Amino acid sequence: MSKNIILNNQEIEHKIKRIAYQIYETFVDEQEIVIAGIASNGFTFAKKIAAVLETISPIKVTLCEVKINKQNPQSPIHTSITQEQYTNKGLVLVDDVLNSGTTLIYAVKHFIDVPLKKFKTAVLVDRNHKKYPVKADFKGISLSTSLFEHVQVVFDENGDNYAYLS
Repeated sequence: MSKNIILNNQEIEHKIKRIAYQIYETFVDEQEIVIAGIASNGFTFAKKIAAVLETISPIKVTLCEVKINKQNPQSPIHTSITQEQYTNKGLVLVDDVLNSGTTLIYAVKHFIDVPLKKFKTAVLVDRNHKKYPVKADFKGISLSTSLFEHVQVVFDENGDNYAYLS
């Protein structure tokens, strides 16, 4: 299968900045927010958003890694911070690609059990193939793809980030 680049490094950096500004505008009245990224690429994307947020706003950002079994999303979800650390705070759940919505809906369900001030979702790529009624509040790009196509986001440690369709 061939790789069709849909976002290059510069475009991804631009999307990260835009999403960070949208989050700041949404949470402008908050002192602190939690950016919760779904392991592994979602958490990498969350770290990038948090880094920009810290440079553009006075809001204290707490990072949280959300570990979910993507093959069995009903199994218990683990977070890198305690429930008390995100209770009564604003929270943004972040993933790299929103495909069927399965991962995001089960992660949302985990956080719904805790009182939050405000809850939003952010993704880099929204594929529009949802099985569940979940949406991204902040998204880098929306794609209408066939069910046979696959979107992959690559966050390279050398900073060469890109997203492709195969």
